[in-house]
Amino acid sequence: MSSADPGRPHPVGTGLVRRLVAGRFPRWAGLPVRRFPSGGTVNAVFRLGGEMLVRLPLSAGGAEDLVREREWLPRLAPRLGTPVPEVLGTGDPAEGFPFAWSVYRWLPGENPRAGALAEPGRLAEDLAGFVADVRAVDLPGAPPAYRGGPLASLDAATRAAVSRLRGLPAEGVDCDAVTAVWEDALRAPEWEGPPVWLHADLMPGNLLVAGGRLASVIDFGCAGVGDPACDLFPAWNLLPAGAREVFRRAVGVDDATWTRGRARTLSQALIALPHHRGTNPAMADNARHVIRAVLEDVRDAGGVPA
Repeated sequence: MSSADPGRPHPVGTGLVRRLVAGRFPRWAGLPVRRFPSGGTVNAVFRLGGEMLVRLPLSAGGAEDLVREREWLPRLAPRLGTPVPEVLGTGDPAEGFPFAWSVYRWLPGENPRAGALAEPGRLAEDLAGFVADVRAVDLPGAPPAYRGGPLASLDAATRAAVSRLRGLPAEGVDCDAVTAVWEDALRAPEWEGPPVWLHADLMPGNLLVAGGRLASVIDFGCAGVGDPACDLFPAWNLLPAGAREVFRRAVGVDDATWTRGRARTLSQALIALPHHRGTNPAMADNARHVIRAVLEDVRDAGGVPA
């Protein structure tokens, strides 16, 4: 395979970014470029000067997400009460780089970490406000959200992940317990209302906080319409139990949607852990946190597993 093969990550360095920026945006050619450390797996991120960043997708799938974001972010931003990325410039394949890429305005803040939140209750309210704002968007022609379909559509991948984890005893995952939680959720009613707008990837790495409060939400490459349960992820991938209840009351979803949201979050973690355990410590650690949080939540509620 060549380095441009869409099936493998494309190598990206500061030299390439400088050449791309100079060729497409000569007015920014003299600005310093430095790689920005990120736990993400889809894009390489670079600071451009002090007020901008460059995102370059590492695969064809990431490039498709970036183009989706270009199309919808300008329409979504005015309808949201939380700051979101602003695209300042778009680039096409050049300098041997095979994908579209974009320049954004820099957004200040830090990624939150589960177990280290300064204001978990207030952050829960902020997150619920963002979810409600997105859910209230009414824009025609929306694409399906990534993972936004029926919960049952995730069944095969989730069970395959559990099978992989059974072969990784060092991870200590109670595979019988997570299977029981998953199968119980599959019996919950699916969403019967109209599809709603979703961010669809509310991972800690896509949130920025400042002073304990939500400062902005980034990476809309998965956004679209689907089951509202898809935007409940922070309840288990970030918030402690008390703040989780604050979030649940504020988002105001029914029991079936809450159950599906918990199962969707668990599914993502089960799939992520064996995939990222040797390559992306941040993603793997968050997956472990989710699995623990979901099982504790179910047990505290008196549900399965026993």
